[in-house]
Amino acid sequence: MKIGLVGLGKMGFNMRERLRAHDIEVIGYDPRPDVTDVGSLTELAAALEGPRIIWVMVPAGEITQNTIAELALTLEGGDLVIDGGNSRYTDDAVHAELLATKDIGFLDCGVSGGIWGRNIGYGLMVGGSTTDVERAMPIFDALRPEGDVADGFVHAGPVGAGHYAKMIHNGIEYGLMQAYAEGYELLEAENLIDNVPGVLKAWSKGTVVRSWLLDLLVAALEEDPELAQISGYTEDSGEGRWTVEEAIRHAVPAPVISAALFARFASRQDDSPAMKAVSALRNQFGGHAVRSASSKNSTSET
Repeated sequence: MKIGLVGLGKMGFNMRERLRAHDIEVIGYDPRPDVTDVGSLTELAAALEGPRIIWVMVPAGEITQNTIAELALTLEGGDLVIDGGNSRYTDDAVHAELLATKDIGFLDCGVSGGIWGRNIGYGLMVGGSTTDVERAMPIFDALRPEGDVADGFVHAGPVGAGHYAKMIHNGIEYGLMQAYAEGYELLEAENLIDNVPGVLKAWSKGTVVRSWLLDLLVAALEEDPELAQISGYTEDSGEGRWTVEEAIRHAVPAPVISAALFARFASRQDDSPAMKAVSALRNQFGGHAVRSASSKNSTSET
């Protein structure tokens, strides 16, 4: 089998290598000449015999939109495009309709696994027609983890379902990471605990809170026990916001995911205006001491 892969960043590059290791020939395109196999999307299409399968693995939003628009002009009827990036699910119907005008199929595929997927496989959530999914199944089988198909792959529904499932997956991820982070901070704050990394590592086998995320936190602390080399500033790539918006749309309470998203916003403020207001209010109604902007020492609460 032979496919095209657009986007050879951290995920795309590793996916290309995993596919090749599973005897799928991959022609990759990326604007960076040091990693690309061809010089343009036109050259990519020319390097593949029809009907083609092109996997798009580029940042969500304008870059994905422009890439799919160009592919709609470049590809031919019977070809298939798979968007494996983190596009918002509402974009998928637009992409599918655009490609359908040229009789080009479309699948949206949520991909989880990060930089580790090359070796252990990727969790895949796919939206689209059964016919298109079956056609691309050798690719999904190569990318997913070894073992039962259902443990790492799902045909979640029609176009849009794959990215919707991935969006919720990432919203849950926000909440899990925040819970581990808060537990870590509480352990660090208690003088009784002499070995915070050791406590977390002791949770990694047999406990109800064991997980791959916990394993990754343990690994990070083994590399940097005080996490002194990194800033607390934390970005969000969009899926957490979209998950909260969906919770509002469906009137589904999602306090944990919402709080985790807002915690990321708080991480970006050197001196939160909101918390300044809280401090001022506490001083006004209760006479509680406040810390000056230049002070590094907090006063006790009464």
